Amino acid sequence: MTQEVSPPRRPGRPAQREGQENQRERLLDIGQTLLAGQGAPYVTMAAITKAAGITPSAAHYYFKTREQLLDALLEERIMPVRSYFEGVFEATPDDPVATMSNFVQRLVALNTKHPWFGPFWIREMISEDPALAERVKLRFGERKNSVVIGTLQRWQKEGRINPDLEPLLIFTSVIGLTLLPLAMRPKLEPDTFHSKVNEEQIIRHATALLTGGLTRKD
Repeated sequence: MTQEVSPPRRPGRPAQREGQENQRERLLDIGQTLLAGQGAPYVTMAAITKAAGITPSAAHYYFKTREQLLDALLEERIMPVRSYFEGVFEATPDDPVATMSNFVQRLVALNTKHPWFGPFWIREMISEDPALAERVKLRFGERKNSVVIGTLQRWQKEGRINPDLEPLLIFTSVIGLTLLPLAMRPKLEPDTFHSKVNEEQIIRHATALLTGGLTRKD
């Protein structure tokens, strides 16, 4: 009986250890962790290979360049999570309170399911590295932002919300009231006072401040 011979492994492809998950997903996991913990400037092929404990040639089998790695992180990790709260402003276009309440709830639920996203987003908002921001802009242009800002500006013109609000800062305020305390919570856990703050309290607090502030002044 002729012994069956396994086909030769493709050149450059790293061998899978028994029980090890797909190597490509593992590299994306490491990239995601670096994004959330340190920011996009620290997501380099050198950092990925060092954390993975593999050679550069092994990593290059999956991602030839840092740009390819960032594109994969954007498409496969960031955008699916980001889409979780898309469409909020379109769902209730004439009800500011319902819209912002829904937005707050979705942001908190999102970060509860994907705890890495809050720290990542906050870092990206203040990052001077445009690598990911430029990629998002290339895919979506300004359409998403224009829908949000346009809706806020329309609400002001229609007298639905406080005319003293700055539409460009409302979105930043929502992030500060939701994702920021969630991202900070691990650091606050030793503090018995702050560690008692949970998701429900954050939603209630953020909703009260936002909807109260949205109300038009007489």
